[in-house]
Amino acid sequence: MVSSVLIISLIASTLRMATPLILAALGGVFSEKSGVVNIGLEGMMVIGAFFAVFGSYITGNPFMGVLFAAAAGGAIAALHAFLSINLKANQIISGTAINLFSTAFTSFLIFKIFKKGGQTDIVPGLSYNVPGFMKTIPVIGQLISGLNWFVIFSIFMVIISNYVLYKTPLGLRIRSVGEHPSAADTLGINVYKIRYLCVILSGILAGIGGAALSIGMTPVYKEGMVSGRGFIALAAMIFGNWKPVGTMWACFLFAFGNALQINAQGLAWSIPNEVYAMFPYILTMLALAGFVGKTTPPAADGIPYEKGQR
Repeated sequence: MVSSVLIISLIASTLRMATPLILAALGGVFSEKSGVVNIGLEGMMVIGAFFAVFGSYITGNPFMGVLFAAAAGGAIAALHAFLSINLKANQIISGTAINLFSTAFTSFLIFKIFKKGGQTDIVPGLSYNVPGFMKTIPVIGQLISGLNWFVIFSIFMVIISNYVLYKTPLGLRIRSVGEHPSAADTLGINVYKIRYLCVILSGILAGIGGAALSIGMTPVYKEGMVSGRGFIALAAMIFGNWKPVGTMWACFLFAFGNALQINAQGLAWSIPNEVYAMFPYILTMLALAGFVGKTTPPAADGIPYEKGQR
């Protein structure tokens, strides 16, 4: 019989684990809704995770670390936008290059700034201090006390993203640029400007997702700590059919696999821990294998646009 304490712990762990995925995947939604494939989310999360720690390290303020992460993620995304939109480079290759560069660049910075290899110093983290009276609320108090501000922010961003994409003129422009850029151009919509906006926004969100991994969980940056989450976020975006709410639920599904691994010792199941460790990746492969053909990407996704083309 699974205890209520374990269930609450599992839910809280799922929400925490889903948060970086949700933020990065929302970034992917905006980028690809505008027509730019962004597999560089992994590298943008790496950059965000490191610069969140760096910002907190030099200022002593974890909120500044979040701003550093957002700025760094946005900067590396701007590079991807320039290569993909202006130079019309292959977007897959550009994203792959960013992933490789980010990993090497952060390793270099760890050595130059912290004078050590592998990980940074411990820095002030972004804690979530729940008011005392809330902790006494049955069930809810236990659940809330196990979360942090990044969780609340990620849910808020899902609501905002869904509203922007489907209820505002800007969202209509983004979707039109991703579906039929030449028609959008004819109507006076600046295709390049919209794509730049969305790609940079994707980097900002992925950078904050990286910050949620570092100063939001363990206030230190370690090499390999992102561990493929950017690719899982991409899978969640596809599984969620390029929609914010669907993407969020897909992130919860994948995060549940990680949470189950962490809480596996409390389960009376004679299953090796290595099996639980494989759950997130098995779920990712199953989702891609079973649902990719049933999802519909934006029509112009991944296709460079030349002004005046039809």
